[in-house]
Amino acid sequence: MYKRQQALVLQSRIEEPRRFIQVIAGARQVGKSTMVKQVVNELTIPHLLTTAEEAPDKNPSWIRYVWQQARQSMRLNNHQEFLLVIDEIHKIDNWSEAVKAEWDADTMRDVNIKVVILGSSRLLIKDGLNESLAGRYELIEMEHWSFQEMRDAFGMSVEQYIYYGGYPGAFPLISDEKRWRKYMHDSIIEPAITKDVLTTKRVLKPALLRQLFLLGCSYSGELLSFNKILGQLQDAGNTATLANYLQLLDESKLLSGLQQFASDDARKYKSVPKYQVYNSGLLSANSSLSFQDAFLDPKQWGRWVETAVGAYLINHADRLEYKVYYWRHNDHEVDFVLQSSKKKVAIEVKSGRRQNNQGLVVFGQLFHPEMELVVGGEALSIEQFLLLNIEQLIV
Repeated sequence: MYKRQQALVLQSRIEEPRRFIQVIAGARQVGKSTMVKQVVNELTIPHLLTTAEEAPDKNPSWIRYVWQQARQSMRLNNHQEFLLVIDEIHKIDNWSEAVKAEWDADTMRDVNIKVVILGSSRLLIKDGLNESLAGRYELIEMEHWSFQEMRDAFGMSVEQYIYYGGYPGAFPLISDEKRWRKYMHDSIIEPAITKDVLTTKRVLKPALLRQLFLLGCSYSGELLSFNKILGQLQDAGNTATLANYLQLLDESKLLSGLQQFASDDARKYKSVPKYQVYNSGLLSANSSLSFQDAFLDPKQWGRWVETAVGAYLINHADRLEYKVYYWRHNDHEVDFVLQSSKKKVAIEVKSGRRQNNQGLVVFGQLFHPEMELVVGGEALSIEQFLLLNIEQLIV
């Protein structure tokens, strides 16, 4: 089985002396459970791998029960160390408080049980960490699969990746687009909305959130104000509600609303959002265009190309600690602006969507970025960019 780089990180941390709980977080269907099982199966440390799916109810006493099992196994077999892995932990009520109590008890008694926790709801994992486990954990973020990973694992072409995106479970179905699209909606999109968002946060208008997600996916790569959205959605509420729901979708690594780059924060926050999916498969699953139809239409294909580039950029933003913006002034536009503590990088995607765009020139005169990059030109093809280590751009 293909091994993602996060597996190497997790393995090295487990092999270290006990310091922190290791938390695996990421969007649905990115391979979190598979990665952890790969690591556990290759380690020699004795372990207990369990899932909260097996809990008879949501009572946090279940966590105490499985932790006691780990302690008992360690004591009876005279193990010097032990690994406890709990999957789907967010399905237990007040799970973070229960984990904190057991972890602190082991720390006080010098019990060498190392712990890995993960779950399919990124929002619930994040909330639990912020509430109770500060200073006790390290986070390993599982991003959506990159082009290089999909190519190396499945032989995916760059054109296939641009359209179908990086979902390993959906890849075997791409030869049957109707079946692929149904899988995307039934196994990825709907569970992400109903289980990862609606059951996590207090959402007064769930139908509105779902409509916003579907509309935002279809507009990926486009600017669309909240006021214009209000005219297209039923029971739309107000712009503050939409902004809040878009933030939830962003935290779930589904859909982002990029802000316009500006020299002051006020102008950024007031800007019209540019919608950007975290995986281009989300755009395709909500489009009426087939792969062939999209590929043969230069203007339409340009939007898919730009979406794939944007998805690659925002997927690495948290881990590498940079922000992604767009920039527009009159007829001038820059597709993406990266800003880290060290650099500003302006990126133009040559995709056939616009002609004679002088955006990079004007942006450079105004903001003096450390790097200006044209993706899709003679110097750097789309495929080369999607294989590029983003860290090289922003350090």
